[in-house]
This record gives sequence, structure tokens and C-alpha cells, in this order.
Amino acid sequence: MLSGEGGKRMFGDASWALIGQVGSGLLLLAGTRAITELVSPGIYGEIALLIGIVALGINIFAYPFISAGMRLLPECLQRNEVPYLYCAVNRLTRRAITIALILLASGGAAYCWSGGADPWLFAVAGLLLIVTARRELGVQLLIGERRQREASLWQTSDAILRPVLAIAAVALGGAKAVLVLLGYTLASGIANAFWSLYQRLKANQRLRLKPAVIRSLKREIWTYTLPLIPMQILVWFNGLGDRYVIGYFMSAAEVGLYAAAYTLTNEAFNRSAMVLLRTFQPIYFQHHSAKQEEQAHKVFWLWLSCVTAMGITGVLALALLKDWVAALLLAKTYHTAAVLMPMIGAGCAIQALSTVIAQPLLAVKRTGALLMGRTLGAVTAVISLPLMVKEYGLIGAAMASPIYFGAEALSMAMLSKPWRMARAPRRNDSCMAPESPI
Repeated sequence: MLSGEGGKRMFGDASWALIGQVGSGLLLLAGTRAITELVSPGIYGEIALLIGIVALGINIFAYPFISAGMRLLPECLQRNEVPYLYCAVNRLTRRAITIALILLASGGAAYCWSGGADPWLFAVAGLLLIVTARRELGVQLLIGERRQREASLWQTSDAILRPVLAIAAVALGGAKAVLVLLGYTLASGIANAFWSLYQRLKANQRLRLKPAVIRSLKREIWTYTLPLIPMQILVWFNGLGDRYVIGYFMSAAEVGLYAAAYTLTNEAFNRSAMVLLRTFQPIYFQHHSAKQEEQAHKVFWLWLSCVTAMGITGVLALALLKDWVAALLLAKTYHTAAVLMPMIGAGCAIQALSTVIAQPLLAVKRTGALLMGRTLGAVTAVISLPLMVKEYGLIGAAMASPIYFGAEALSMAMLSKPWRMARAPRRNDSCMAPESPI
């Protein structure tokens, strides 16, 4: 479907994306095995709940701006405005993360005062929020520029350091959640410092940025971003809300068992989907920005076919190999979670499919329509998760995953109508026009 220089470049992008995702994924799996050997399910559940809070902060206060930067990069490359875009996205993200830290500190103080929790947990979680946001901003913008090698090396170095420093912290100070989180924080801080310095040295230039251009880009970013902020809350709930429902109806130990199974399963599907996302999305957006709709359609359908094949193969493999996977990658006290993996895998596969189906909406900047699709999935999760967990426990939480991700994928398909794309006229008609500013 793609040939010549474009096909070679895409193959190179895919190779580096694969190296980054597979390398960091294998390291994360090895780290998960080591951590589950060192801490009990109860402590692992506590870690999972705090990481979920950090993920919520990243989803709301960082990813909307990062997504806007990813989408606007092809257009800024054409206008030689990439440094201006980096500056605008950095400033907006820093301010948003400051608000997130204030909210985290306030919520943590209230929780510690009422429940007697360790305040250091929330202090370290705040630091983890800062370094994770910086990593995601740097890596994703490199991907947007199709600098896959540097993005993969940054991601892999972070993945190496996180389990190493977490295990070292636990070995020195004991099996405590705060020490695991501190290890993660130090690891990402070191990786961020190295790669940020590398980027500055490589640029080796100082530009006098025009404030007017930065202000214009900020307005464009905000127009794209505003619908994404509530949408990212819904994405977080669909992806991590189940562990908080389990914690409410059951206990931290059950959260730990579920989180361990979910981490292994989600990483297998998410890493594979991310290889495809990092390969196809920048190309897809570039074709749209250049009004090359026929090429964009080809890239989209190739991407969708790959994700579908990946999902079917992964679910079948888990159904057959779940006990072997649990024995290999989890400590013995976590092996009962193996039965959850095929159902969680089905949900993850459908979620990956939904992400691809939503890309036509992102390409034409219809983020408001995207919000509608996410909302339906989240509403389905709010209804199904408590009912299923209350009735069936951990099995119910796993069974709910394909239900609410399926509702989201169906709604995304109805909104984006990807089956019409192949017949779409080449002119930039109203169905392909960007949405009006909100």
C-alpha cells in the first residue's frame, strides 16, 4: 500500500517503535515479577491506587496539551514554527501540572487527616507526577516529529531504571509502598535529566521566539484541548477506575491481585498497540495536514487491520497460556489472578481498536465529537462495574471490561464513520472541516 521513500521511513519508524515498546515492556514485566516477590498483594494494591492517582493527574493536566502538540506538529513543521509550539506546550503543561500538585496536596492532606495515612505517600506521588509528565511530554513530541530512535531510547532508559531503583529502595528500607514510588520517581528524574540535556546540546542554537506566534499557538492549543480535558477523565476511569471500585467493595489485597493481572495483560496489548500508534499516527496526521486524503485513508485501514489482527491473536494466546504467563511473571501469591487475564485482554484489545477508530475525529480536530464517544463508554462503565464487582467480585470486574470498551468502540465508529472514508471526495468538504472553536 505504501512504497518508495515513504515506505522505508515508515519501516524505520516501526522498527524503533518496536524496539522501544518491546524493550521497555519486557523490563516492566521483569520489574513486576520482582516487585510482586518483594511486596504483598496488599502493599501492591496500595501502590496501584497511588499510581492511579498520578495517572489521573497526567490524563487531565498533561495529556490534553501533549495531544494538541502531537496534532499541530505537522502543521508547525510546514510553517517552521516547531520551537514556538514546544514553548507553548511546555508553558501550558507546567502551569496545569502546578494546579494538579495543589489539588493532590489538598486531597492528600484531607485524606491523611481523616484516615491516618502516611503523608509521605502523597508527597512522593506529587514528585512522581512531575517527572512522569515531563517524560511523557518529551517522548510524545519526539514521536510527533518522527524521531522514533530518541523517543525509544528515552522510554527504554526510564523502563530500565524504574524497577532497578525501586528494588534497591525496597532492599534497603523494607517492603513499603512509599519506597517503591520513590524508586520510580528517582528513575524518571535521572532519565529526564539526561535526555533533556541531550536535546539541548543537540539543538545547539538559541532562537529569539516571537511572543505573538506563541500566543497564537496557545489559542489554537486551547481550542483543541478543552474537549480533551473531560474526555481524559473518562479515559482514566475506563482504564483505572476498576481498581477503585474493587477497593470500595473489597480490599487492597484484591486490588493488588487485579492490578497485577491487569498490568501484565494491559502491557502486552498496550505495547503492541503503541508500536502501531507511534508508527502510523504521525504519518496519518501528516497526510491530513498536507490534504493527501487518499494516502491518509490507506494508512488508516492498514493500521486498523493490524490492530484487529493483534487483538484476536492476543486474546486467543491468553486463553491458552494464562496459567503459564502467571507462573512466569507473577509471584506465587498472585497466581489466582490468571483466570482474569483473557477477559481483561478482550477489553484491552477492544480499547486499542477504539483508539484507532477515533483517529479520523482527531485528524480533523473534532475533539468535541470524541468526547461524546468517551462519555458513552464511561457511562457504561459507571453502570456495569459496580454491579459486576458487587455480584461476581474480581471476575465481574474483568467481565465488565469488554462491555464498556465495546460500547465506546461502537460509539466511536458511529461518530467517525470510518467506512465512509474510502469513498470520501478529495475536496475538503464540510464533513472533513475542523470543528468550530468551543
